[in-house]
Amino acid sequence: MKLLEGKNVIITGASRGIGKGIAEVFAKHGANVAFTYSSSEGPALELEKELKALGVNAKAYKSNAASFAESEALVAEVLENFGSIDVLINNAGITKDNLLMRMGEADFDAVIEINLKSVFNMTKAVQRTMLKQRKGSIINMSSVVGVKGNAGQANYAASKAGMIGFTKSVALELGSRNIRCNAIAPGFIETEMTEKLDEKTVQGWRDAIPLKRGGAPKDVANACLFLASDLSAYVTGQVLNVDGGMLT
Repeated sequence: MKLLEGKNVIITGASRGIGKGIAEVFAKHGANVAFTYSSSEGPALELEKELKALGVNAKAYKSNAASFAESEALVAEVLENFGSIDVLINNAGITKDNLLMRMGEADFDAVIEINLKSVFNMTKAVQRTMLKQRKGSIINMSSVVGVKGNAGQANYAASKAGMIGFTKSVALELGSRNIRCNAIAPGFIETEMTEKLDEKTVQGWRDAIPLKRGGAPKDVANACLFLASDLSAYVTGQVLNVDGGMLT
């Protein structure tokens, strides 16, 4: 059964990692996928081809989610190409980790702009369309770090915690129009980025997780699938931890 048959979805930051995993699972469930990338054009066009082969409409857009103007232009273009927007997934994100005493202002600002302000930019840009349709699902990609904090990630934790406050506020504002807004807080998800880390360190992290493994992008994608589909029609303003029990 295809849970998203004919729905139009925007995913920011989807050329690799979790975003790519979401795009693939959504396309398999019948969703048409518009997705953004910031610099990896090759992988983005490859993914576009892969999604189209699944029989859905798919298009890659180069867009900086941290820019208000670019987000507005992107949504206008997606509406022209796809006709409507049923689901928005705010997944664009970066890290610039350092202890607070060594963290420069530029590293703090960049993480807040790309991780948090992008959520404001994109949600505001799709809001008009969803209000007109009187339906929509917005999913914000937070992190367990936004729930519990993490040494050396004050900027990232602040951005991801801010996302949770934003999610709950939007859920309260738009609920009466049948627009839902939820957040997902992934734990340790193994992607291209974690492959570069020292194997011993990674194994140590796995051992500390109750399920004794890192998550895969597909684990996060399946949680997104639930929140994007009508299976979660009565779920809004929630934070779903997808972390193998890390925060238990």
